[in-house]
Amino acid sequence: MTRARRLACERDALCAQLSILAGRSARELSELARTFLRCAGDQLYVGIYYSRWLIEQLEQHDPRAGLGERNIRSLIMFVEEINHALHAALQFKCGSREIASEDFARNLELQAQVDTYLVLLLFVAFFRKTQRVSRTDRRWLRFHLFARQCPDAFRDKNLRGRYLETSELAASYTDYLDSLNGMRRLNEIRCFRSLDYGAKRERILALMDSAAN
Repeated sequence: MTRARRLACERDALCAQLSILAGRSARELSELARTFLRCAGDQLYVGIYYSRWLIEQLEQHDPRAGLGERNIRSLIMFVEEINHALHAALQFKCGSREIASEDFARNLELQAQVDTYLVLLLFVAFFRKTQRVSRTDRRWLRFHLFARQCPDAFRDKNLRGRYLETSELAASYTDYLDSLNGMRRLNEIRCFRSLDYGAKRERILALMDSAAN
């Protein structure tokens, strides 16, 4: 067995062990990419796991050469896990210590979906001669990020509610961001990131009510 193969097997085994420790409901989460968090005193330990299959897909269909049906889902998973780790660290640094709470998890999921949409917009723009993203591009991204999700597939009621709510909120909020100009959009994104989950949810619901009226 090669060294690379041995290390990959060790990573897979460690991911399986951490998934067991994370609880029964965590077993329903994707085995292709995971973020693990552990709090010990004033330290937050973060681990990101990517399966061999996911890495192989990104290597075979490198997003840097263009985005398409063959790599969009893999890139979404790759970006979301990095985002989970980043914002978990930022929240922890700001004093949030309840990393096992549902609000903490929903905050990470909502923020990741919003940020991933923004990252993918930059990817798409990079491959356009005009550096502009068309409505067709946005519909395609929104389909893969939001419409293609299947929260009802979760047996665990809590997971089902988490992904259903956060995907609906993220879809609405990114639609609002698309309506803003550059500076207003940047200020809105900065303000939104600093909010806790409850405040983010209320912010989006207020925007939805305003749009309906």
